[in-house]
Amino acid sequence: MDTLTRLETTIAQRRGADPSSSYVAQLQARGMPVIARKLGEEAVETVVAALSGDDEELVGEAADLLFHLLVLLGEKDIALAQVLAELDRREGLSGLDEKASRSE
Repeated sequence: MDTLTRLETTIAQRRGADPSSSYVAQLQARGMPVIARKLGEEAVETVVAALSGDDEELVGEAADLLFHLLVLLGEKDIALAQVLAELDRREGLSGLDEKASRSE
């Protein structure tokens, strides 16, 4: 998780940068709809790479997906630690039981 934590910090630092010098600042300047759409695009590209059977492509797309997820979380002021805490809370739960508990 150290890598993701460092990336989260870098993204936070770049959010206030000049958009001409920072991709993160460009995304932020364009707003949540663009950030969310970009995350969706990366998710689709990850699925396509998974289905293509090319592991190297999948690794690259998964990295893009995680990066854009952290950009979106940062824009919403949600810390990676909050997401990790939720995963910790779910640890040991059956996925089916956890999903059923959300619909109650």
